[in-house]
Amino acid sequence: MKKMKIVFSLFLMTIAVLSACNTNNSVTINEEDGFIAIDEMARIVSVISSGKETNYTFSVGISSPDTGCNQYANWWEVVTEDGELLYRRILGHSHVNEQPFHRSGGTINILSDQVVIIRAHMNTSGYGTKAFIGTVNSGFKETSLGDDFAQSLATVNPLPEECAF
Repeated sequence: MKKMKIVFSLFLMTIAVLSACNTNNSVTINEEDGFIAIDEMARIVSVISSGKETNYTFSVGISSPDTGCNQYANWWEVVTEDGELLYRRILGHSHVNEQPFHRSGGTINILSDQVVIIRAHMNTSGYGTKAFIGTVNSGFKETSLGDDFAQSLATVNPLPEECAF
């Protein structure tokens, strides 16, 4: 009987541990510690460019933990390696039931071999660290940005006005 209690206790502990894990293997850090949870950040998942030199358009795929206007990805942007804003695509509403989602932007005045960074921003948690980097010529690949990379751009126009839904 004692062995049965031990086995049953181990079973319950295993269930408790498994149910505490996120199904998407994301990391959540207590906000009291001053950290933003990784699963609360928007991340770029794809970038497709088209057009001609000094007149390119990008179609950007974003995965974000949108819950409605209270938490949503509110823009993606194209930035130089030095942190200069080249283009910002404002997202006017949340994408709760459309994940990941893709949005195209207007024309971007860059050369085909100019290295740029594409990143996303959440209205609640700011810039995500998962972005894409590359050139139109060589393509774009995933990269990780430092938490402090070009944070001042969060207050540079254009900025979103209101969330539609």
